[in-house]
Amino acid sequence: MCICGNEKKFIECCGSIIEGKRKALIPEELMRSRYTAYVLGHGRYLVDSCVNRYEEDVRLIEEFSNSVQWFKLDVLNSFQNKVEFKAYYKDKDGIKVLHEKSSFVEEDGVWKYKDGELYNSKVQRNENCPCGSGKKFKKCCAL
Repeated sequence: MCICGNEKKFIECCGSIIEGKRKALIPEELMRSRYTAYVLGHGRYLVDSCVNRYEEDVRLIEEFSNSVQWFKLDVLNSFQNKVEFKAYYKDKDGIKVLHEKSSFVEEDGVWKYKDGELYNSKVQRNENCPCGSGKKFKKCCAL
């Protein structure tokens, strides 16, 4: 199973996109590969797959990615050039959720991340814990 949660093998899914062996065919594929790159701390790919590229972001992304423990990705909605998702991770303050509706554009046949609308979301007490324990959040990592 791929890091992004798809049933495909990593190299057949996000790995081949991150390594430049194939292009993301749709925005959701690009978004999933970007999540996977965050998990792997692959800052170069994340900067290169954006419309607005800032070289200093490579190091900042890698520092952030390596300072947290990533749990899972939930794709909530994917329509045309927008993908809404929740990415769960744990930092020094506990489990967090990055909830975003991302916008993508196609430039010369290549999909790129444009920007995103962030939502103020939290892991709810009665949700299954993102850590994968199978317990409710309130009985697991919320303690």
